[in-house]
Amino acid sequence: MRRLGTATFICAIAACASAQAQTSQATQGVLPGAKPKPVATQTVRPGVQAPADTANAMGQVERLTLQSDLAWVGQYNGAITGDVSERMVNAIKEYQKLIGGKPTGVLNPQERATLADTARRKQEGVGWKLVTEPVSGARLGIPTKLVPQQTSDGNGSKWTSPTGTVQVVLSRRKEVNPTTAALADREKKEPGRTVDYSVVKPDFFVLSGLQNLKKFYIRGTFRGDEVRILTILYDQATENTVEPVVIAMSSAFTAFPAALAAQPAPRRSVDYGTGIIVSQDGAIIGDREVTDGCVAITVPGFGHAERVAEDKEHGLALLRIYGARGLKPLALSGGSAKSSVDIIGIADPQSQGGGAAISTVKAQLAAGGQGDASLAPAPGLGFSGAAALDGEGRFVGVTLLKPGVLAGSAFVPSSQVVMVSAENTRAFLAANGVKPDGSSLDAKTAAVRVICVRK
Repeated sequence: MRRLGTATFICAIAACASAQAQTSQATQGVLPGAKPKPVATQTVRPGVQAPADTANAMGQVERLTLQSDLAWVGQYNGAITGDVSERMVNAIKEYQKLIGGKPTGVLNPQERATLADTARRKQEGVGWKLVTEPVSGARLGIPTKLVPQQTSDGNGSKWTSPTGTVQVVLSRRKEVNPTTAALADREKKEPGRTVDYSVVKPDFFVLSGLQNLKKFYIRGTFRGDEVRILTILYDQATENTVEPVVIAMSSAFTAFPAALAAQPAPRRSVDYGTGIIVSQDGAIIGDREVTDGCVAITVPGFGHAERVAEDKEHGLALLRIYGARGLKPLALSGGSAKSSVDIIGIADPQSQGGGAAISTVKAQLAAGGQGDASLAPAPGLGFSGAAALDGEGRFVGVTLLKPGVLAGSAFVPSSQVVMVSAENTRAFLAANGVKPDGSSLDAKTAAVRVICVRK
């Protein structure tokens, strides 16, 4: 197991400051007709902002998300804290080398989109989910597809794969006056364990190594007389798949969460998104998350809307307005986005002084993405559900701002953006009996604001 340390990861576009050569001449004291002596000139070369400075200029959420993504693709093996470090910069450089880019330590928008897309697919591949352990109330991340079988008793919970190749155990016990040093020593002496990495801090300890023929990782802590220890065991043959997950699990493990930290982030009482009119009889495509749990859904200018279907796999919702006339649905024939897209949506009213203007933002498409793909940078709130168009103005997908899924212990909104492909959008509509009849390529005439009101 590679060593786990503390660090973070980053992405942005490097900013350059231009400078020019300056020359000066002294003219005082020069005799009439004499040429002034030249004064030496000094050339100031353009300065380039260091990768660490670029990272520090980013927001905390963006750094956490980037660091998490780097861990998921196997390039970063430190704790996900949002702190900037040399390890994080080196992880970015190694990732750039991996995808054939120049190792600058600063990701350009397309590299960032590709990284987000790869990380998202890996999370989906293992079924990554933040859960609350039912016995202790501890919060941890579980790869539910790798370890689908769960059992619990008074001592904690255990998740295992069908064949036992991967096991996750969260145990709890009472001890008198525990210390991390004593707890670590006890774990080291378990039969069959060979420790090759050990970190003991006053508030936690980490051990990793071999246990018989399996690799193991342990993270433990205590509060008062309550001890809680996370143990992960996995066959060496599964190392490439499991190790990035182990890093994520380590950072996600919150043994004693605050009362609110163990709960999902509360939904906004009023949510704003964008919808796309897709048929003349009032069918609208929108974001499932934005329109979930609403006591009322309103489309300004048309009144009440009803959510008639949802696509849990891709995150789409089908809305319908009734009695509307003169609608101009967008043509969904589908274009071909190669590197960048235009997103046509309506920003959250708080970001435009209460207005409802339709605007266009650009984003880079993940390189080599097939089907649904990630985009970067993220548009602002309100754009979830907006249409994505290719360079010729043709529909290529629906833009969705995904909810927070981080490897770190703090729940923060994610800036991850996914474009649901035109093919998957049309398939969802067909499955629900909707025949798109739009012929217009003007996405602005087909864009509507979607307002969800919750209790």
